[in-house]
Amino acid sequence: MCGIVGYVGARPALGIIVEGLRRLEYRGYDSAGVAVLGKDSGASPDEGLDLITVKRAGKLGNLEQELAAQAPESAINTGTTGIGHTRWATHGSPTDRNAHPHRSRNGRLAIIHNGIIENFAALRAELEAAGVEFVSETDTECAAHLLEQELANVRAELAAGTAPAALADSRAEQLAEAMRRMCRRLEGAFTLLAVDADTPDAVVGARRNSPLVVGRSEGENFLASDVSAFIAHTREAIELGQDQVVLITPHAVHITTFDGTPTEGKQFHIDWDAAAAEKGGFDYFMLKEIAEQPRAVADTLRGRLSPTGELMMDETRLTEAELRSVDKVFIVACGTAYHAGLVAKYAIEHWTRLPCEVELASEFRYRDPVLDSSTLVVAISQSGETMDTLMALRHARAQKARVLAICNTHGSSIPRESDAVLYTHAGPEIAVASTKAFLTQLVACYLVGLYLAQARGVKFADEVRAVLDQLQQMPGAVDQVLETMDAVRALARDLASSRSVLFIGRHVGYPVALEGALKLKELAYMHAEGFAAGELKHGPIALIEQGTPVVCIVPSPVGKDSLHDKVVSNIQEVRARGARTIVIAEVGDTSVRPYADHLIEVPATPTLLAPLVTTVPLQVLACEIATARGHDVDQPRNLAKSVTVE
Repeated sequence: MCGIVGYVGARPALGIIVEGLRRLEYRGYDSAGVAVLGKDSGASPDEGLDLITVKRAGKLGNLEQELAAQAPESAINTGTTGIGHTRWATHGSPTDRNAHPHRSRNGRLAIIHNGIIENFAALRAELEAAGVEFVSETDTECAAHLLEQELANVRAELAAGTAPAALADSRAEQLAEAMRRMCRRLEGAFTLLAVDADTPDAVVGARRNSPLVVGRSEGENFLASDVSAFIAHTREAIELGQDQVVLITPHAVHITTFDGTPTEGKQFHIDWDAAAAEKGGFDYFMLKEIAEQPRAVADTLRGRLSPTGELMMDETRLTEAELRSVDKVFIVACGTAYHAGLVAKYAIEHWTRLPCEVELASEFRYRDPVLDSSTLVVAISQSGETMDTLMALRHARAQKARVLAICNTHGSSIPRESDAVLYTHAGPEIAVASTKAFLTQLVACYLVGLYLAQARGVKFADEVRAVLDQLQQMPGAVDQVLETMDAVRALARDLASSRSVLFIGRHVGYPVALEGALKLKELAYMHAEGFAAGELKHGPIALIEQGTPVVCIVPSPVGKDSLHDKVVSNIQEVRARGARTIVIAEVGDTSVRPYADHLIEVPATPTLLAPLVTTVPLQVLACEIATARGHDVDQPRNLAKSVTVE
């Protein structure tokens, strides 16, 4: 949640910052603001810099409207150092007053913040006792006042000769030292950026349990919560580690730990460009991302075999012996990623014969799971910053379990803190409701299952290769589904006035039903529920009344122990009670046609891989229903792309 951008260089900062915030809108927000250091064009050269802040509740357009009223020659339009923020309200309602940036008491320093400062109540009481008057309800304002105090302390120590001599010649280093001291007092999750009117050409940042990345370029540098904020200007970036402070100036990046120890971040090159984060002619990012799924699946599969025919991770710090010792697998994830994990359970248990449990990350560590060095925990997160999943990961590592991450974002916390990583090469996913990230997570889960089977000797190389060959056919199969969606869009418009939609499936079709219901809830704000079809008679069938739409995911009629006939019986049961049946089935499955009010055909696939094609019509259905109901498909209410607080 929240978007954070910082810039220092030779160009006017404001446009770069607002552009960056626009690229971060997908993260979800309810207010926006900027702070720029600059000097009006008519000001005397002897005058110091001014700190100008503008912030507004609501969408970024409200802020832009206010900024447009500023004179072209004013400091906010000409200053070359600044920070910007889109806020998701936690402490305090979304108002102009609570929007970021927040200023210090002397008005010379501004700060922005993503996360939650858990000990803010005690800090606020301390500050109020010292005479500080607060103007907002936020926890962030505490940080602004504390940073002012710590900066004053540093400069007082320098005047008294008790501070390190290295700080004497650099106001920027003094600001960084003040940030380090303040961070050592904070508890919780936070990314912080600050500028000081008495410290030109410098932005200081800090992170703990919340994303922050550096963008590097010639004569200018950037800070942001996501590389998409600066991708139009540079593709060279640095990962900022846990509990680190970074100081950027136009020509340098200095990183230290909270205790002041110099360190270096991991440099990386961003392998996609700004065009990948644009709509590309589609009305919504979600539509574009649905259309990109064949390519995303293909990219996630690319280069997975070594020259000797062995399956490879992107990063692994696990030995073959450690993998062979695994006797149980846990998958932890949230939301859509959790549904990918539910599919993975079927594949992992089938291919490896290891017991596999799937847990909501928010519940995992609180139930005291039984973990040890023979347990493998698979953490799935698109952003790599999902706080519940990150906390579950840390709990697992504290119990000596091994952790393998499935993630779409290089440089994020979850891959950095894992023993092995498999990246989903989906590219940027801007729409809040996940589509291509889900399909690539499915592919990654299949690869993890095969990798474990290979390492444990349960599957031979030719068997792994056979499944990979099947997976290689999936981009084409997804493309075939996308070519037949006109009828689904027409059906969606017809269903837009429905009160409720139910989804049923069995085996891997059950997680698909859950995902279809989630998409409809997220986007169309309709009641929607997914059920295991075999559970209908244990209660859910009571929900069926005349005309109730029921989406039925039908397994292939081919294969050992097929559940096909049982699901067809479930369809007959709901139809006999007045349901309007929308059936997703394999091309050529004529046995379901008499019971389908609407038939959506998908290519035949191996049973375990079927979710890669059966999910796609449900994405299109939800998107089109939401559009027909007049909702913002890319930014549904109350939701954010990356949930970085528990």
